[in-house]
Amino acid sequence: MSTTDLPPRETHPSGAQYLAMQASPEFQELRRTLRRFVFPTTAFFLIWYATYVLLGAFAHDFMAIKVWGNVNVGLLIGLGQFVTTFVITGLYVRFANRELDPRAEAIRAEMEGAAK
Repeated sequence: MSTTDLPPRETHPSGAQYLAMQASPEFQELRRTLRRFVFPTTAFFLIWYATYVLLGAFAHDFMAIKVWGNVNVGLLIGLGQFVTTFVITGLYVRFANRELDPRAEAIRAEMEGAAK
């Protein structure tokens, strides 16, 4: 295979270009936007989970309250943990599609354009 048969060599941004982009206002705004979602959501879920664990450890009577049949409060709150996980995941996907991905795509396009 000769060199004329090879596909054109792609150019990639340099390390200095990555560092410059990381310091740019666009990238900093992307990070702030991500943090505005991730930190409160994580705090909420950790508090919700810790409450469940503490109730399970110290509030046996409350957790044993029967709601219907053999289903008690503890089981419902435990299942609520799974529901919450899926809801948070769905919210994050929607948030990322609307807020993060367009900004990240613009940054990527700028980086690729600067590398050429």
